[in-house]
Amino acid sequence: MSTTGGLPLDDFPPDDLVDLGDRRLRVRRLIPVHSDGLERTTLVFLHEGLGCIEMWRDFPQRLCDATRCAGIVYDRTGYGRSSPWPSDPGGRYMEIEADDVLPRLLEALKVTDCVLVGHSDGGTIALNYAASDPEPLRAVVTLAAHAINEAVGIDSIRRAREAFTTGDLRRRLSRYHGDNVDGCFRLWSEAWLAPGFEPMDANGRLPGVLVPVQAIQGEDDEYGSELQLGIIAGKVGGYCETRLVPNCGHSPHLQQPAYVLSEVARFIAPLSLTD
Repeated sequence: MSTTGGLPLDDFPPDDLVDLGDRRLRVRRLIPVHSDGLERTTLVFLHEGLGCIEMWRDFPQRLCDATRCAGIVYDRTGYGRSSPWPSDPGGRYMEIEADDVLPRLLEALKVTDCVLVGHSDGGTIALNYAASDPEPLRAVVTLAAHAINEAVGIDSIRRAREAFTTGDLRRRLSRYHGDNVDGCFRLWSEAWLAPGFEPMDANGRLPGVLVPVQAIQGEDDEYGSELQLGIIAGKVGGYCETRLVPNCGHSPHLQQPAYVLSEVARFIAPLSLTD
């Protein structure tokens, strides 16, 4: 049986492995169930710090269906069935993803018009990417993104590290990440737990975000407080709307899917038609 990243290929639907020269990224393309023939933007989904394509579940497809936009979901470097990092990025992994890897991937896929939808680390990467006002970008949606590193998040990551070391978290994540599991967990946990680590230069980058932003967070998010929404909305250079979702933790799109799908589709709809 052939494998990529330590996972049996037969267990997953067929995807593309996009060769960027120094790495190969697994990409899944989504097509909306119904189309009216109009040209629309592409939704690009950026997963969380321990995520991958499968961990989004059906949210990307449902959002594509609701907006009639095509979509792209991919495993970032060192996650899922993508190749490992060619060299250790350390605590700058989100900036490197935003400044170097994502632009090359979009170019390779010939994506010239997009909306980024990012969960947790993926949301932070989306904001980092948007800070340079790149030509392809139309808007950003963040789900539990981090502008700063808070004590509540550090405590949660310490508990996750304990569960990975002595509990069953490693076994559960191995199902998704295969041979990448130790590397992706180490990269994520060591970065966030390093003294003085911040997920982005909020003061330096957020004012450069000029495209419309929708920032969503769960009221009971175990990795960050409502302060994250305030910082994002207060510092971005363009329009920003925020939604604090009741009875919801760190994964609003999975824990309150109907509400989040409705709100994100409403936000994207008037922005989706290309010129």
